[in-house]
Amino acid sequence: MKTSYKKFWAVVLGMCLALGAWAQDFVPYIPENQMPDAVQCVPAPPQDPSTEFDHDILRYMWGKQQRKDPARLEMAVRDAIWSMDTTLVILGEHFGLKISKKETPAIYEVLTRGITTIENIRFKPKAHYFRIRPFAYFKEPSIFPQDDEWLATEGSYPSGHTIRAWACALLMAEINPACAEAVFARAWASGESRVISGCHWQSDVDASRPVASIGYARLQTSPAFRAQMARAQEEFRRLTLQSPDKTLR
Repeated sequence: MKTSYKKFWAVVLGMCLALGAWAQDFVPYIPENQMPDAVQCVPAPPQDPSTEFDHDILRYMWGKQQRKDPARLEMAVRDAIWSMDTTLVILGEHFGLKISKKETPAIYEVLTRGITTIENIRFKPKAHYFRIRPFAYFKEPSIFPQDDEWLATEGSYPSGHTIRAWACALLMAEINPACAEAVFARAWASGESRVISGCHWQSDVDASRPVASIGYARLQTSPAFRAQMARAQEEFRRLTLQSPDKTLR
């Protein structure tokens, strides 16, 4: 498996370089301190021991079995790249239009700023619960042993990657409702990738989807977001040669 890790990380680094996918900063529509407190919105992670935690353990074992499938392992590696552009490429495969800062500026802005606004909701629960990650709990490497040391310094609950993917799907579906089934299915798989990686418990991932939806609901109250979303929807219609009452499938 060590050889496979090296191969996959070579692919990861290549994709990052090709996409210019290093750290990026996007201005949120709503400051983090004005977003809902997820600690007050969703239940605490399962206690150890409990029947809920037993389920987390079973899912961790399921994830390890999934790694034996090279295609699913490669998807999990790709889904782990913490890059906004990479997320837009992954979910954009089902969106109906290639997204880029240059070619689709209105769509790119509403997605990047919207996702940033939503995903900032993760910081409070991560710090509050500071839940141990699965690989650290079992004293085993994740599929990213290079990152295990620093990942262990950040709480596992909820999953930032899952929040990002679900937020992206919510926003893409608002721009192009016809893509909803496909982008949500892909975002769901992205959450499962976090279990397969060994970086998150199943309950981390399960909580992340409603947490993202809570952030999305708050985002709708921003006049700047609403104005930009209207521009993004118009841009999508123009670039796909649609009338306002049609959607792309």
